[in-house]
Amino acid sequence: MKEKSFTLIELLTVLGILLILTAITVPALQSFNKNADLNNSAEEITNKLRLAQSKTLASEGADSWGIYFSTTTQPNQYTLFKGTSFASRATSSDHIFYLPKSVEVTQANEVIFQRITGNANQGGSIVLRSAADNSKTRTIYVENPATVSDANRIKDSRHIHIDYSRFIDTGAENLVLAFEGGVNQVIPVADWQGEVTVGGSVQKIEINIHRLNQPDTQFSIHRDRRYNNKSVNVSLSGDGTGNFIEYSADGLTVTKTSIYASTPQQQ
Repeated sequence: MKEKSFTLIELLTVLGILLILTAITVPALQSFNKNADLNNSAEEITNKLRLAQSKTLASEGADSWGIYFSTTTQPNQYTLFKGTSFASRATSSDHIFYLPKSVEVTQANEVIFQRITGNANQGGSIVLRSAADNSKTRTIYVENPATVSDANRIKDSRHIHIDYSRFIDTGAENLVLAFEGGVNQVIPVADWQGEVTVGGSVQKIEINIHRLNQPDTQFSIHRDRRYNNKSVNVSLSGDGTGNFIEYSADGLTVTKTSIYASTPQQQ
């Protein structure tokens, strides 16, 4: 029987293919591992921030807890500590965590959580990046609710609150939705969500009552421009002074005519 064998050329060809595949896959695998280190580090820091907040809210050690980042050590590290500042902390309670050598901290604040509220001492962000590729970063945002300004919050007409000062007789009165073209929808004075067809177009509106005659009433109206293209006025059947909210067809203009209604407040 004649035995088959590989020629030198065939062996060199196979070896060449293996070398090419290795050259392609090894860098890709290294890049994958580095991205995994970056993602895992961001997740671990987020978990440690939550742990510090939980310890603070639980009043563990009757003190605040926080996270301090050190960028001067190699590899970079961060410390879960007890105290109102890293400088005055109780060092015996320190828990030190090391980042992989492939990950660097490029921006970080000392984050301390306040007792009772659990709010951070200041808002900000923690930025991690790959040591091998500075274009690859992950950002962890730390919010401080105490510094959020309602004046700076983006608001629009999709969600409106109206305070209404007249006593409403729920047994005798109804809410009236008057759409352009003479289409009316009469509903009880209660939470309501529904659709009304006006001129062949379906209009979707939701009305919620946050409080009723306590001593005033607050209405919450949801009207999304994606599902509404007709003007509509909403009133109470017992109020002869006008509508407590009036929407233009595009929803950009929201007014009122009732003397009992406050100026519509966008949420």
